[in-house]
Amino acid sequence: MLYLMKKLLIFLCCFPLIALSQNFHFSGRLGLAGYQGDLKAKSVSLSQARLLGSIGARYDLTEHISARTYFTFTSLRGDDKKGTDSMKLRNLNFKTKIFDWELSAQYNLWSLNEHWWTPYVFVGIGIYHFNPYTKDSTSAKIFLKPLSTEGEGFVQGVKDYKLTQLSIPFGFGAEYSLNEDMRLGIEFGYRKTFTDYLDDVSNVYVDQTSLQNARGQKAVDLAWRGDEVHNTPYPAAGTVRGNPKHKDGYYYAAITYTVRYFFDKYKKIVGIPAGRKEKKVGCPASRM
Repeated sequence: MLYLMKKLLIFLCCFPLIALSQNFHFSGRLGLAGYQGDLKAKSVSLSQARLLGSIGARYDLTEHISARTYFTFTSLRGDDKKGTDSMKLRNLNFKTKIFDWELSAQYNLWSLNEHWWTPYVFVGIGIYHFNPYTKDSTSAKIFLKPLSTEGEGFVQGVKDYKLTQLSIPFGFGAEYSLNEDMRLGIEFGYRKTFTDYLDDVSNVYVDQTSLQNARGQKAVDLAWRGDEVHNTPYPAAGTVRGNPKHKDGYYYAAITYTVRYFFDKYKKIVGIPAGRKEKKVGCPASRM
């Protein structure tokens, strides 16, 4: 009797966790991320890609739909030196770290209770933080937002930009069931942003004297860096510096891994059945 009461007490205390566990997965991503904007010649290219890592979780709402969340860390960079001839004359560059949180829905085309793999698509909402910087001629790290290189915040009609903003994450991928608890996949994602200042470049050059009076000589030096590679003076006010018609964005290609091993082992320890739906395709050994 005491043994049964002990089992019942464990079950009641842990019921919320147990009830959800059969559909709950820990998840991770590891891959490469690239930037899309004014300081990159090709929209999609891994030539300046940086490492991306994510940790998160998923919950299977149905056999086809999952809710998912990820915390992601990566960095982005762009350099005119790697672009077209006109970009090389401008000679700007930037780097930024990206902290990203995503909440999205994933739709599997096939049920993993019926097949060993499935393609999928996902879409959601996200929030991310960035802070573009460069290095000056002395190799000192300089954050660009305080310099207002295009007159943000002091020129009429040029609004300052926020370093933490919303995004729309979407993409596609495919997953393969290694066994009942583990899945391995590949995913391609994109972040649609609502800013053109990931790289601190968007519109036109502000008047040199106005920029120097408002933000100092360092702002002038980093707003136009063509004089570092050729003897060309600071451009006239209103000269095109970027393209505000196309917002910046970033994308990634990553390997994904999900596991629900921990919860299943926990339920075995306390003697509670897993309660999962049996796969119609059988065990991995039966596929031969």
